Amino acid sequence: MPVGVPQVPFRNAGDEEAAWVDVFNRLYRERFLFLGQEVDDEISNQLISLMIYLGLEDDTPDLYLFINSPGGSVIPGFGIYDTMQYVQPDVHTICVGLAASMGSFILVGGEITKRLAFPHARVMIHQPSTTFADAHTDEFIQETEELLRMRETLTKVYVQRTGQPLWVVSEDMERDVFMSATEAQDHGLVDLVAVE
Repeated sequence: MPVGVPQVPFRNAGDEEAAWVDVFNRLYRERFLFLGQEVDDEISNQLISLMIYLGLEDDTPDLYLFINSPGGSVIPGFGIYDTMQYVQPDVHTICVGLAASMGSFILVGGEITKRLAFPHARVMIHQPSTTFADAHTDEFIQETEELLRMRETLTKVYVQRTGQPLWVVSEDMERDVFMSATEAQDHGLVDLVAVE
């Protein structure tokens, strides 16, 4: 039997009685955001709008983005990353399970010194990919050029935010590189590993 989204009581200022709200809405009010799925247009737009709204509502308290994601689409991931750099509050990123592919890119986009991985978290980086099914030659060439531009952007950001040399990041992006939380810290993808 599916449980659905848990409900928790929440009382707004001035209300006499608490209303039942889903746990995510309650946590959003405390500035806790969640990426717990593949990165796509829908979750990207939700996170972008929440970061902008919370930043406009009060630009002083930090935001906390919990990540457990197998990756996903590059362009929506770029949108989340760019918004994290744009909003006034610092964005903490916390890997709570897996931050793979675009999930690791978003993880590294957190405010430097405020990127955390839980002890048993895994982080994976690799190059962007696409499928060329049913592509004509000219479309294939255009798509390949765009893919190379995206890879260049990803590589530059990883170099800038990890402190690793270009050759190390380029080599790592040639294949799937899985890291433990400690290895991710050594690689500069996160700043801290939470203690058990």
